[in-house]
Amino acid sequence: MATLTIKLPSQRAQTEFNLRRWDELAKDPDLAKIEGRVEMDRFGHVIISPPPAANHGNLQVRIAILLDRHMGVGDVLTKCPISIADGVGAADVAWASPESMNALGNRACFSRSPEICVEILSRGNTDAEIQEKMALYFDAGAEEVWLCDNSGAMKFFAATKPVGASKLCPEFPAKIQLR
Repeated sequence: MATLTIKLPSQRAQTEFNLRRWDELAKDPDLAKIEGRVEMDRFGHVIISPPPAANHGNLQVRIAILLDRHMGVGDVLTKCPISIADGVGAADVAWASPESMNALGNRACFSRSPEICVEILSRGNTDAEIQEKMALYFDAGAEEVWLCDNSGAMKFFAATKPVGASKLCPEFPAKIQLR
């Protein structure tokens, strides 16, 4: 079997392209009408995923509320667009420090990842897909990536390694309580 090597552009060149293309997409009135997750691959092609199940949204809201409650200063964002080496990814929930928000400025997409990125797992997610997304968030500067499964169980990662609890938000629960 032959080995396939993909040469990616430099992080700087990809980020410049991502920000420019994402600004174009953010101004598209037809794209603004689309429900669901909108992301972009490294070539600038739009990737649209259908709206997730209701439980996904419920977990997203609860995580955002808990992050807001426990983190204090900073901003909690949902469907947060982040320039990554493979295009623009959208974290289900993110927490950004005031410094990260200042760096965002008036752009529609973060040029570097906010400190915390949270992915809520869907039934269709593969392990390889989630591992890749985590690696891309860390590569873009995330300090922590959290995963939440359908039952509300949380897993915390720092520098791609699992940790027992968040270092940035130690009070965050290991299980999201659903009604």
